[in-house]
Amino acid sequence: MIEIRDVRKSFNANHVLKGVSATFEEGKTNLIIGQSGSGKTVMLKSMVGLHEIDSGQILYDGRDFAHMNLKQRKEIRKEMGMVFQGGALFDSETVEDNVRFPLRLFTRMTDKEQLDRVNFCLERVNIHNANHLFPAEISGGMQKRVAIARAIVMNPKYLFCDEPNSGLDPKTAIVIDRLISEITQEFKITTVINTHDMNSVAEIGDNIIYLFKGELEWTGVKEDIFNTGNQRVDDFVFASDLMKKIIRHEK
Repeated sequence: MIEIRDVRKSFNANHVLKGVSATFEEGKTNLIIGQSGSGKTVMLKSMVGLHEIDSGQILYDGRDFAHMNLKQRKEIRKEMGMVFQGGALFDSETVEDNVRFPLRLFTRMTDKEQLDRVNFCLERVNIHNANHLFPAEISGGMQKRVAIARAIVMNPKYLFCDEPNSGLDPKTAIVIDRLISEITQEFKITTVINTHDMNSVAEIGDNIIYLFKGELEWTGVKEDIFNTGNQRVDDFVFASDLMKKIIRHEK
């Protein structure tokens, strides 16, 4: 479980996070949503240490990451996996070597142990016979699945996904959503996803945090987000005509 308590972050006079407190639950997909400029990207980057917060606490199973030294943070970072918005695969490395990279960097596994772990993770994300292909030789959806395999290769306790469906067609996006959800439940990971995709919210939103102008406006689950009674949340959720039609049809 991850908890953030009264987290504040400013860039000069721009107050981006204004005392946000939230809980991200183990074994669940925890989605951070909100309009552009709401602070969701800054929150995610602050949680993994890419931004230093001004005040507050970021607790990983009770351990205050925000106030640790570099050595202490390194130990917790070994427990994290990250899926970046564009996949961030190394173009000059094969699929196998991309997934193997964290093992080479952080473990003392033998080559055989590394390969066994790489193959297990690739199998888990439904990628077969692609070890020696390069990112340019596989589809965008496969690239995202390779990125997920790399993110879980260290058997993380915490998984962070920054807009994992960015650039994908709707059908492939659903596949990626379900894959992340399945892995989260199967390995009891605390997964945090930064997204603006309402399809993802409706599909896998176990725990949803809605930010508005740097403040926590609403938190709940996917079953409740279409009936919050909160005008700001409604404006975000029903922003598209397509979503309005879907809701009317379901009713």
